[in-house]
Amino acid sequence: MADDEGGKEGDKKIVHTYPLVKHTDMKEEMRQEVIDLSVSVCEKYSSNYELAAKTIKETMDKKFGIYWHVVVGEGFGFEVSYETENILYLFFAGNLAVVLWKCS
Repeated sequence: MADDEGGKEGDKKIVHTYPLVKHTDMKEEMRQEVIDLSVSVCEKYSSNYELAAKTIKETMDKKFGIYWHVVVGEGFGFEVSYETENILYLFFAGNLAVVLWKCS
């Protein structure tokens, strides 16, 4: 029995629920708002990354001006050109990544 329980423990996946910011050059006030927005939207639409990205983009366009781009998903790479002080790349809930940037 002890081996079975040990096996179950070994199979558990550790999921970090806090956002881990990998790269940003946003000012502190904007950064915190965007992190909070991204986390709440990703929690709400955890099974629909496309709807999460669309919701984040529309909110960012209204709040910080148009030309925002958002990618929500797992296992992707990116290289973008963006306006200075307008990019955020973070991980949330394990492997879920969110990238948002503004370019005109």
